[in-house]
Amino acid sequence: MRYLLLLFITIYLNALDIQKPKIYEKNKHNIKNWYMSEKLDGIRAYWNGKEFLSKNGNKIYAPLWFIKDFPSFELDGELWTKRDDFETIQNIVLDKTPSTEWGKITYNIFEVPNTKGAFSNRLEKIDFYLKKHPNKYIKIIPQIICKDETHLNEYLNELLEKKAEGIILKNPYLEYEKGRTNNSLKVKTFFDDEAIVIGHNFNKEKKFKSLIVKQKNGVIFNLGGGFSNKQRENPPKIGEIISFKYYGFTKNGKPKFASFLRIRKKE
Repeated sequence: MRYLLLLFITIYLNALDIQKPKIYEKNKHNIKNWYMSEKLDGIRAYWNGKEFLSKNGNKIYAPLWFIKDFPSFELDGELWTKRDDFETIQNIVLDKTPSTEWGKITYNIFEVPNTKGAFSNRLEKIDFYLKKHPNKYIKIIPQIICKDETHLNEYLNELLEKKAEGIILKNPYLEYEKGRTNNSLKVKTFFDDEAIVIGHNFNKEKKFKSLIVKQKNGVIFNLGGGFSNKQRENPPKIGEIISFKYYGFTKNGKPKFASFLRIRKKE
């Protein structure tokens, strides 16, 4: 148990100091005239001007032909193929021996870190670069000006029907800032998080019932929903990191109505 906890802590101690969105709250945030864009369900990648790093600070082994015409300045974005394709993306991007499958990947930019100016000015930097140096592997995620709450909900429903994950809202007026910020917000119909598997529960027939998982904040709970029959026959192993979705918290601080999403490879 101690080893697993240390493993989980180590993963997050090495995390990059990059911008992280908070959760949108209708009664708290005024998002009129903010930018909104689709939240892509891929692998977040930080381009430091020379190579890709994962959100946890580990190198992503992209092939040289993929990155050879990338800019020398920093970028933040999502390595992605298409909606509802996370398993494929993960297998391609996190392979330490990059394959020709990288040809299916695009790097979708949502931020230009450590660049002066408001959000639109920062995006103009990469837009200007791409006009001079066209690159089929780099795309800028389209931004829409949010008129009001109704507009936000209409766009969210439109995306969800297409199996998208949600929306990112950005304050258009402020300069880039690192860390968890109220100037970048995520809008989803559910929350998600990660936890490490520390045990299994079985029923009287010795069949898998649920995982015992531990979040990075130390909360331990049983996770039994969201598994297919095939996954129940071969559930995630102790020590593996899993993603799960949930809908708020119980009075004891545990994720409410939590269900399994996927095994998360080390990034």
